[in-house]
Amino acid sequence: MTTQDGINRSPARKSGALTLGLLLFPLWSECTVASNHLDTRAVIANPQANIGDFYAWSAPDGRRLNLVMDIVGDSFSDKLSYVFHIDSGHEFGKTTATTEILCRFPEPGAADCRLGNVDRARGDASRVAGLEGAQHRFRVFAGLRDDPFFNNVKGTRAAYQVAFAALKRGVAKDAAGCPKFDAATAAKILYEWRHTDGGSATNFLAHWTTSALVMSVDLDAVDRGGRILAVWASTETIARRFDRLGRPLSKNALLGLTDADGVDETLKEAWNRASPATSARFVADLEKSLAFYDGLDGECGNQVLIDSKADVTERYRPLAVLLADDRLWVNAASSTCTQLFAVELSSLAGRADLSGDCGGRTPVYDASNTWRSLIVKGTSTGIDDGLDHDEHEPSVAEFPFLAAPDAQAINHTGAREPRAQVRDTSAGRDY
Repeated sequence: MTTQDGINRSPARKSGALTLGLLLFPLWSECTVASNHLDTRAVIANPQANIGDFYAWSAPDGRRLNLVMDIVGDSFSDKLSYVFHIDSGHEFGKTTATTEILCRFPEPGAADCRLGNVDRARGDASRVAGLEGAQHRFRVFAGLRDDPFFNNVKGTRAAYQVAFAALKRGVAKDAAGCPKFDAATAAKILYEWRHTDGGSATNFLAHWTTSALVMSVDLDAVDRGGRILAVWASTETIARRFDRLGRPLSKNALLGLTDADGVDETLKEAWNRASPATSARFVADLEKSLAFYDGLDGECGNQVLIDSKADVTERYRPLAVLLADDRLWVNAASSTCTQLFAVELSSLAGRADLSGDCGGRTPVYDASNTWRSLIVKGTSTGIDDGLDHDEHEPSVAEFPFLAAPDAQAINHTGAREPRAQVRDTSAGRDY
C-alpha cells in the first residue's frame, strides 16, 4: 500500500512464549481492551496527547467528510498539533495524494485550524454550531462531549482469563500458533465475554467525557487523489509524534500480546511514533496475536482474510498487513455508511454486498463487536460482549455528532493534566 507521510518529519522488541505472555495479560488487559483510551505510560502521562478514539465517514448529503478525534484529557494542549491525515486514491490500497487538517490551541478558548493551504478557521470553536473556515470549506468544533465508544472490559478480561487457564493446562496449538480450545472452553470464553461478573454486561466507558475535535470538511478539498480515502489521526510536536490512531483496537488489543513480559512498551511506543508507511515492522507480532484470537471460538482457520490454500505458517499475514497499516478506509463516493471494514471486506474478502458502503467508522457503529467477530469468527457478527449501544446516542448527521456530557460525566485519567504541560516521559523533558 502506498501513502504520503504525515507531518512529523523527525526521525527491538522482545519476544517470548505465547503462553507466558497470555498468562501475564490479565495484569494489563483492563487498559488495553478499551479501544485506544489507555495507552503506553508515556501517552497516559499526557492525557491531552492521548487519542481515545477516531471516526471518519461520509456525510449523508454526499458532499462532506466528517471526522472526530476524541482526546482523553479534559482540554487541548497549547504545545501540541492535532492532525487529521487524509490520503486519497482511486482504489483501495493505492493512495496518491495527502491532505492534512492541523489544529493548534495557542490559548484557552482559541482554536487555529488549517485545511492544507485551502482554508483556515481561527477563534472559539467550543460552541455547538462550531467555527467555520474563512473560505467556508470546513467547520470545526473543539470541546467536551460524551465518548460514544462502549466496551464490556470486565467481561472481556474474564473471557481471556478462561483462555489463559486453558493454555496453562497445556492446550495444544496448531502449526500456525492457534490454540485448539475444546468446545466447553470455547463456550465458557464466549459466555464470560457477554457478561460482567456473571450478570448483565456493563459498559466500562459509561459516561466517559472526552475532549472532542470534530470536523466537517468539503470532500472536494480532500479528495485530490480520488474518492477512496485512507484516514488517520495523530498528536505531535515538531520533535515527536505522541499518539496515532486509525482503526479501533488494532494497537491496544493486539500489539505486544505475545511478549513474555506482558506489554512491550518499546513496541507500542514505536507504533505511536510511526506512520502507516513505516508499519511493516509490526506485522510479525500482529500475526502471533491474531493466531490467539482465531482460536477463541474453538475453531482455527475461520478468521477473516485467511486463505485456506496458503501455507499455514502465513495464515495470518494478510490481516496482519492490513491492520499494521492503521488507517480507516472510506469510500467517499457513497453516502451510505453501515459497516466497519466495508471497504476492506469489499476489496479483499469478496463482499460485493458492501461495494456501495462508505465503510469508515461512524460514532453509531458497534465497532468493537464487529472487530471481534471478524478476527475470531470471520464474520461481521457472532461474537459480542453483551453491549450494542452507548448510553447517549450520537448522530451521523447533526454536527458536532457526539452527545453533550451528562451530569455523571467521568474523567478516567485520574489526575487532571495541567493544560500547557506535555511531557516526553521517555526522554525526560517537557515541550
